[in-house]
Amino acid sequence: MSESITPSPTEQPLLAHLVELRSCIVRALIGVAIVLVPLLFYARELYHYLARPLLKLLPAGSSMIATEVASPFFTPFKLAAMLAFAIALPWVLYQIWAFVAPGLYRNERKLVVPLLVSSTSLFYLGVAFAYYLVLPTVFKFFVSSAPEGVAVMTDVSKYLDFVLKLFLAFGVAFETPVAIVLLVLTGFITPQQLSARRDYVLVGVFVVAAILTPPDVMSQTMLAVPSYLLFEVGVLASRWLVRKRKPAEADAEAQPPA
Repeated sequence: MSESITPSPTEQPLLAHLVELRSCIVRALIGVAIVLVPLLFYARELYHYLARPLLKLLPAGSSMIATEVASPFFTPFKLAAMLAFAIALPWVLYQIWAFVAPGLYRNERKLVVPLLVSSTSLFYLGVAFAYYLVLPTVFKFFVSSAPEGVAVMTDVSKYLDFVLKLFLAFGVAFETPVAIVLLVLTGFITPQQLSARRDYVLVGVFVVAAILTPPDVMSQTMLAVPSYLLFEVGVLASRWLVRKRKPAEADAEAQPPA
């Protein structure tokens, strides 16, 4: 008679974590889908609004073109999908927080919500900065530098890829204070070490800006300067958190995870 196989005590928590992770992913996807459905009805209007910084600078009679058969349909759909994810980003981050929260200490859980709110707000701020300030400057430079007799007529799909790349670059760059705070709180680096490496950071942000932005000095500067200023903000915030955290370290270590 064969003996029944019972799961070990360590297998059940792992299975429960996987089930919870799947639930969080499903809820996040459902939130994105709920936002996406109404946006699909306005996909063409959304793309026209996105293309406005370039359309206003094109010569009279010029327009954007579609070099692929399906790009007039799929390009606005892609924009609607990306916008739906950006709008639902707070909900997605909340699902991530709900999954990792049970393993955090009480003082760590208090920092999660401010970090989520600040990271989402900074990402939106970076995208808005790119749309309202960077795109008009970059497109004005490109249109004005076109040789005589060359009509500027970009493809709709390539324009979307170019704009999304800039949005992602500026959105991530504006997350610098949150990244610095997380590195300091995890003990990977100290605010004093960050302050001592200001010169390297200044050179590094300009190098990264040169890689992520178009090959013009204006857009590189418009990414590098805010990134360095946000670095200084992150250093100041991490110093304040470290001073505030020291009196509560003993109490935090004594408390078991929730």
